[in-house]
Amino acid sequence: MIEYDKDAIVPPYITEYLREKTVHNDEFLHSLERYAEENSVPIVEPETARFLSVLCRAAKPKKILEIGCAIGYSAIIMAKAAGAECKIATLECNADMVRTARDNIKTAGYSEKISVIEADAKDYLSYIDDDEVFDIIFLDGPKAHYIYMLDECVRLLKKGGIIITDNVLYKGMTADDNHVVRRKITIVKRLRRYVDMLMENKELETAILPLGDGVTVSVKI
Repeated sequence: MIEYDKDAIVPPYITEYLREKTVHNDEFLHSLERYAEENSVPIVEPETARFLSVLCRAAKPKKILEIGCAIGYSAIIMAKAAGAECKIATLECNADMVRTARDNIKTAGYSEKISVIEADAKDYLSYIDDDEVFDIIFLDGPKAHYIYMLDECVRLLKKGGIIITDNVLYKGMTADDNHVVRRKITIVKRLRRYVDMLMENKELETAILPLGDGVTVSVKI
């Protein structure tokens, strides 16, 4: 059994090439990347961050819902790309992360654009009204909870809207039993079920991308 193979999704030379080609010059984002690495905070992979930015520029969303804010890194990336009229609500259940994210978002100049809500998304989503629909929903919270949030995400997504889900291949473990680490079995089983749910959902058309740690892109049809 392979122990959590970080190169299981694409060969390392592909990852290196992608990251060479997706270098940015935003020093504040670089500082967040360094903070995340030094403090073991999970943030999106560089190639996934670029994908989010490109998708936001193309879709021109007016409203984005993010599930899993952490230090605010991906929310800031989306805010930079989505345009002046876009509003982002981002959910985070860790109080320390909420404080850090709010500070980072203020420093980045997006306090009026990004609202950080301290809440457990699994419970909070059901309280959002049906008329509060979003153009993009970025699902990047606890991986084992994705299966419990999908129905609410579909409900809150407008027709033609996009659900982006990160970490669905989970270092290759979702796709291949030989990569599964024993302590991750429950998460892997739930991620596999989540992917099946996406593919079986008649309201969605979904593509699975071997990008970063695995990304799905689902359009509400």
